[in-house]
Amino acid sequence: MRELSSPTPPQPRTPDEPESTRALFEERIALAGGGLRRRTARGSLVNAAYFVGLHSLGLLKGFVVAAFLTRAEYGVWGILLITVATLLWLRQIGISDKYIQQSEDDQELAFQRAFTLQLLLAGAFGILLLGAMPLFALVYGRSELLLPGIVLALATVAGAFTSPAWIFYRRMQFVRQRTLQAIDPVTSFVVTVALAIAGAGYWSLVIGTAAGTAVAAVAAVWASPYPLALRYDRGTLRRYAGFSWPLFVSGGSAIVIAQGSILLGEWQLGLAGVGAISLAAVIAQYTDRVDTIITGTLYPAICAVRDRKDLLFESFVKSNRLALMWGMPFGLALTLFASDLVEFGIGEQWRPTVVLLQVFGVNAAVNHVGFNWTAFYRAIGDTRPVAVVSFVTMLGFLAAPRRCLSRTGSTASRSGWRS
Repeated sequence: MRELSSPTPPQPRTPDEPESTRALFEERIALAGGGLRRRTARGSLVNAAYFVGLHSLGLLKGFVVAAFLTRAEYGVWGILLITVATLLWLRQIGISDKYIQQSEDDQELAFQRAFTLQLLLAGAFGILLLGAMPLFALVYGRSELLLPGIVLALATVAGAFTSPAWIFYRRMQFVRQRTLQAIDPVTSFVVTVALAIAGAGYWSLVIGTAAGTAVAAVAAVWASPYPLALRYDRGTLRRYAGFSWPLFVSGGSAIVIAQGSILLGEWQLGLAGVGAISLAAVIAQYTDRVDTIITGTLYPAICAVRDRKDLLFESFVKSNRLALMWGMPFGLALTLFASDLVEFGIGEQWRPTVVLLQVFGVNAAVNHVGFNWTAFYRAIGDTRPVAVVSFVTMLGFLAAPRRCLSRTGSTASRSGWRS
C-alpha cells in the first residue's frame, strides 16, 4: 500500500511560530491542520500509546520467558544478545539520524541513497557476525552459541528492509511509523512466548527475534512511499561518514562496556550470573523507554528548527522534566521493591539478583538527568561531543578496580549464583 502525495493548501501561521521557523518546517512536511508545537504534542501522545502498549509487552515477555527458562538458559540468551548487539550498535552509526537531518531537494533519491548505505552495512555486519560467532563461542567456551548466532546474523540483514519507517518518521507521521514498528515486538512476543511454553528454551528467544524482524521487514517494504532501489553516491557517503564516525566511536565505547560486563560476569559467576545481569538490564531499561519516546518525537522537529536556539532550549528543558517525572520514580521503585519483585513475581530462583536489580534501579534513575542532550547535537550536525563523552565513560569503566570485581565474584559464588 503506497501513500499518494497530494498538494496541501498553505496553512495559516500560528502566533507563536515565526515565519522563518514555519518555512524551515514546511521544507520537510506540510503542517496539515496545525503548527510545530501541535504536531509535536500529537506525536507525543501517539508515541506514548506505543510505549505503554508495546514496550510494556517487551517487559512482560521478559518476565514470562524467565518463568519458563532456567538462569543458565537465560544466560546463553544474554551472551547471544550482547554479541549480536555488538554488531548492531556498529551498524546503527547514524544513517537514519542523518537521513532525518538532511534537507535535499529530491527526497526519494535521498532515501534510496540512505537505504543503500544501510543495506551495505547490514550485509557487511551480517557477514562479520557469521565469521565472529565461532570466536565468541571459543571465548565464552560455549559451543551452543554458534547455531543461534547464525540465525540472528541473517536476521540483522533482514532488518535493513525496515528502513522505510524512516520516511514517516521524518514527516512526523507517527501513526504510520509506529504501526510499522509495532509489528516486530508483537510478532516476537507471540512466537517467543509460545515456544517458551512449549519448552524450546533459549531458542524461543532466538526464533522469536528473527520472526519479528522478518515480518516487520516485509510490512515496511510493502508500505514504503518510495520504491526501494540501490543508489550509491560517493558524495553522500562522505557526508554520512562525517556525521556518523563519532557515533561509531560512541557505539564502540558502549560495546566495550557491555561486552566487558558480560564477559566478566561469565568468568566470575558463570551462566547464571550472566542471566542475572541480562534480566536486570531488561528491567532497568524499561525506564529508558519514555526517554526514547520523548527524544524520538522531538528529533525531527528540532532538526527542522535547529537554527532557533530559543526553541531548542525550551524543548530541552521541558523534555527533561517529563522524563524525570517517569524515570526517577520507576528506578527508585525498582530499588526499593526488588526483593518483592523476586518473591511474588519471577520466582525464588532469581533471589541472588536482588542487589543487582537495586543497583540497576538507582543507575536508571540518575541516568535521566539531561538524558537527551545527544539528540540536539545530532540535530545541528555536530556529533563529536557524543564520541568524547562516550569514550571518557568507557575509560572510567576500564579503570574500575579489579579487586572490586574479584570480591563481587567471591561473594556471589557463596550466595548461589552458579546454581
